[in-house]
Amino acid sequence: MPSLPLDHDISFRERDRIHGDAPPAFRNSIPLLCLIVGVACMLDGSAAAADRPAGERCADYDAERNVYWGDLHVHTSYSMDAYIFDTRLDPEDAYRFARGEARMLPPLDEEGRGTIPFQIGRPLDFAAVTDHADAFGGVRLCTDPESDAYSTELCKNYRRPFNPASVGAGTKDIVGRVASLNSAPLCGADGALCRAGLIDTWKDLQRAAAKFDDDAPSCRFTTFVAYEHTATPNLTKVHRNVIFRNDKVIEKPITFSDQPSGLGLWQELDRQCLSGVEGCDVLAIPHNPNLSNGRLFTIEYPEHSTRQEQARLASLRARMEPVVEIMQIKGESECRSGMWKVLGADEDCDFEKFRQLHEVEDCQDGMGWGALGGKGCRSRLDFARYALIEGMREADRIGVNPYGFGMIAATDIHAGTPGPTEEWETQTFDARVPGPGYNLGGLAAVWAEENSRESIFQALRRREVYGTSGPRMTIRLFGGWDYPKDLCDSDALVSEGYAGGVPMGSDLPIRTRGAEAPVFVVSAMRDSGTAKHPGNLLQRVQIVKGWADPDGTFHQQVVDVAGSKENGASVDPKTCEVSGPGENQLCSVWRDPDFDANQRAVYYARVFENPSCRFSTRICNAGAPGQKPAGCGNPDIPLTIQDRAWTSPIWYTP
Repeated sequence: MPSLPLDHDISFRERDRIHGDAPPAFRNSIPLLCLIVGVACMLDGSAAAADRPAGERCADYDAERNVYWGDLHVHTSYSMDAYIFDTRLDPEDAYRFARGEARMLPPLDEEGRGTIPFQIGRPLDFAAVTDHADAFGGVRLCTDPESDAYSTELCKNYRRPFNPASVGAGTKDIVGRVASLNSAPLCGADGALCRAGLIDTWKDLQRAAAKFDDDAPSCRFTTFVAYEHTATPNLTKVHRNVIFRNDKVIEKPITFSDQPSGLGLWQELDRQCLSGVEGCDVLAIPHNPNLSNGRLFTIEYPEHSTRQEQARLASLRARMEPVVEIMQIKGESECRSGMWKVLGADEDCDFEKFRQLHEVEDCQDGMGWGALGGKGCRSRLDFARYALIEGMREADRIGVNPYGFGMIAATDIHAGTPGPTEEWETQTFDARVPGPGYNLGGLAAVWAEENSRESIFQALRRREVYGTSGPRMTIRLFGGWDYPKDLCDSDALVSEGYAGGVPMGSDLPIRTRGAEAPVFVVSAMRDSGTAKHPGNLLQRVQIVKGWADPDGTFHQQVVDVAGSKENGASVDPKTCEVSGPGENQLCSVWRDPDFDANQRAVYYARVFENPSCRFSTRICNAGAPGQKPAGCGNPDIPLTIQDRAWTSPIWYTP
C-alpha cells in the first residue's frame, strides 16, 4: 500500500476548500484494541526540528487561526501492555502512520513482524506518543536482543504469546507480567538497570519526536515529547498524559512509582520542568474519569491545610491541567443520566459508556475503588460536565476554580497507529467485535495560528480546543454580550467573534452596560470526508449550561439552537446506507433567557451528525454467513452511532 505524500495533509486541502466554498460563517477560518494495566478486553522522517528561530512563521500562518486535527494519546511497543498484545510498531512507526504511511499490524509472522497493512484514511496534523513510563526500563531490557536480560526466564515469560482462557485469566496474566518488569531480579537490587533503561527509552522518544516534527515554513506535521503517568491504585484509573511544549524536557519521566498522586506529579513537574529547566513548559491531560470511581476530579488537600494553601494547590492544578480528554476507546466521559443530585434531563448522556452495568452504586459525595475491574461506585465526578460544575462550587469556596478545563478527545490506541477513528477504519480490531464499552476513540481539534509546537501548545493552554468522537467537523464558539442577531450571515463572523467577545475556553468578559444576558455564537461545518468515504451531514447544535446550588445540587440545561433531532435522517444497519436530510453547516446566535447575574455558570456547545453505522456493525456486515464474530450477537452493542463534538466551555463569573 503506497504512502501518501505530505501534501495529502487534510488541513491544507480542507482549508483551501473552506476558503473557496464555505458559507460566510467559515470564510477566513477555517488492537487490536485495548488495553490498560489490569484489564483485557479481548482476546525516514522530515528534518529534525529544534525550536523554531524567533519570527519565522509557517506558510499556513493565520492570525484568526486554523483548525488542526491530532491524537495526543497513543501507545506503541514501548508500552508494557501494548507489547503483550503483539504491538511491534515503535514511536517512529507511529509518527509515520499519523502522516499517512502504511504500517503492518498483527498477526505477527515467524520473525515477529506484522502481516496486515493499514493506512489511516486521512493523515493527522499533529500527534504525541504517550507510552506508559512506569515500565520503560523493564520493557527495554526484555525486548532488546542485545540486552543481557533478554534470554532470562522472566523476559521470556514477558514475551510469550498471550492466549488467555478467559478475561479473568488474561487480567491476572497481564498484571503478573507487568509487575515482573519492575522487579529486583530484572532491575537489580537497587533498580539501576531499569532506571538506565527508562532514560534510554526517554531519549528514544525525544529523538523520534524531533525527527518527525516538520519545521517552518512547511509545518505539515507536529509532534510533542510526551509520556503517560499511569496511576492505577486498586484498579481505579487516575491516568494523565504529560505533554511538553518543546524539546526542553526533564531528565526522565516522573512515574507513578516516583509520585503516585496527581498533586505529587504537578509539584514535581513544577519543580523539575517549570523551575528546573530553562525554556521547559508542560501540561498534563487527564483521561478516563469515567473509570476513576470519583477520584480523578477530587483534590485531597493536605490535612489541616488553610484555604489559602488550598487555593494555591487548586491554582497549580488549573495551570497543569488546562484540558481533559472527554472521549477515547474506553468510553465517553461527558455526562451520565440519573446521577446523584443532578437535576435536568439530557437524553443524549448515555452515549458510548464503558461501564454498562445499571446496578452500579452511586458514590454520592464519596469515592470508591476498582472501576477497571468493574467494581466500586460511580460518581457524578466521573464525568466532565459535573466536574466543570464542581469547579465553580470550589471557586465559590476558595476563590480558585481547579476544574476550569477545556475538552478534547483522543484514541488511547495501543497498536501504534494514531487517529484511525472513522467508523469504517476497523482494521485495528482484527475483524473482532469488542464489548459494548469499546469504540474507535476520538480526535482533538485545536484552533491555532499555525501547525507548530508553540502554536498548538498555546491553543491547549488557552483551551481553544474541542473534541469529537471521530469525525472532523469544523466548529467555532464565541461568547460575549452584544453580538448582533444576524452575525451568522456575516462574512466577518470570526473577526467579529474575537473582537466582540471570547472564543471557546475563555471566561466571559465583564458585562457591558445595559446587557441583560450573555450571547453565544456557534457555527459548525460538516466533515466533508473524502471521495471514497464522504463525511456525514449535520443534524443539530446544542448549548449545554451548568450551574450549582449552595446545597451541592447540580443543574444541567440542554437547548437545541440549530437543526432538529426530528429531521427524518436514518441509516439502514444491514447496508449502512444513510438517507434523509441533513445540513452542510449550522449556525446560531443564542442569548440565555434564564440568565442569573448572581450565579456562576458554564456553557459549551455540542454538535451532532446524522446517525450512521457503528464500526462494530460494519465488521459484522462484512463477515460471511455463519462466520460472523461472536460479538455480532450481543444485544448490548448498538447497531448505529450518532457521532458528535464537544467544544471547550465558556464561563460566567459574577
